[in-house]
Amino acid sequence: MPLKSSARRWSMSCCSGSMDDGLPFRNNRLLQGLVAWLLLFWVVTAIAPYNRFDWLLENLLVFIYGAILVVTYRYFAFSDRSYLLFTIFLTLHLIGTHYTYAETPVGFWLREWFGLSRNHYDRIVHFAFGLLIAYPMRELLLRLAKVRVGWSYFLAVTLVLAFSGFYEIVEAWVAMIVSPELGAAYLGTQGDVWDAQSDMGLALLGAVTAMLCTWLALHHKGR
Repeated sequence: MPLKSSARRWSMSCCSGSMDDGLPFRNNRLLQGLVAWLLLFWVVTAIAPYNRFDWLLENLLVFIYGAILVVTYRYFAFSDRSYLLFTIFLTLHLIGTHYTYAETPVGFWLREWFGLSRNHYDRIVHFAFGLLIAYPMRELLLRLAKVRVGWSYFLAVTLVLAFSGFYEIVEAWVAMIVSPELGAAYLGTQGDVWDAQSDMGLALLGAVTAMLCTWLALHHKGR
């Protein structure tokens, strides 16, 4: 019986690409550290942001998704690897909330180094969204929706693209309804009429890259 249980767990690990140890939060030192880091970093980025109201609007994403992860943790806990990916993405996002995406220093440095026409920090974060969130989406599909392994790669990419498109629509609504005068700063379009489509395309590229790397890693592991 123990052998069967171990084999079943090993099989699930190979499908998801990680071993979900199932530790409760009070015993999960890594998860506690990630939460502490995000809380500390959130406090730091909340100090004298470039635009306080824009900071609040941008942080709606952090509040909503953070609350969802906390509330659902008891019923569905992602692997530590997925929580680490969530943390990296939220860290990148919090940097953008402090400066606004169009005024982030890293983007200006890259513009000067590579002779770019605009601050591309928002592009980096949208690519990172696909690159970092596709893996947790695939894990969700495998463990909760019980989709087949082969379909999980395609559906994870599809979910990322769907979330990216939905976010662009919600972002535009919020900008128009809540604060039209902050629209340019909040949306970070920087005069690009195709900004939303470019952001979605980069999220798609990031998700495809993540799933390709996951497939190659699991294929190599299984050889």
